[in-house]
Amino acid sequence: MLRVARLTDYACVLMTCLAGPGREVVNAADLAARARLELPTVSKLMKRMAKAGLVESFRGAHGGYRLARAPGSINLADIVTAMEGPIGMTECSSHAGRCSFESHCGARSNWRRVSEIVVAALRAVSLADMQSPKMPAAARDIAYAPLRTVG
Repeated sequence: MLRVARLTDYACVLMTCLAGPGREVVNAADLAARARLELPTVSKLMKRMAKAGLVESFRGAHGGYRLARAPGSINLADIVTAMEGPIGMTECSSHAGRCSFESHCGARSNWRRVSEIVVAALRAVSLADMQSPKMPAAARDIAYAPLRTVG
């Protein structure tokens, strides 16, 4: 089965919580309560989001986190990349030169194409889109586009 890691899923949930109404700073305990996640998990994930430049962190009595950019300008690909590194279905589809079969592999170009489609789908869904249960048009176009055959 192909899926994102549990912590990546939780990071998306937390970022969606921060993208809600208002742009106030939310402390980690309140964010944990909103997302129904454990406080140590929230703290760990928010540190990674801050390191990636997706959230700003503030110290002190009124400290916490807020999005570093507007919800419409942060997409799921940004979060997945912050959590897991470059997105690729196979090692060679995201990092050239790591496979000894690369020069004579007939599957590499198609795996790269699949990876590009996955990345495009993740980029098509912003945190603003995550606030709505309706699938954004750009993601719907990717999800329901007919696959081209390679001949």
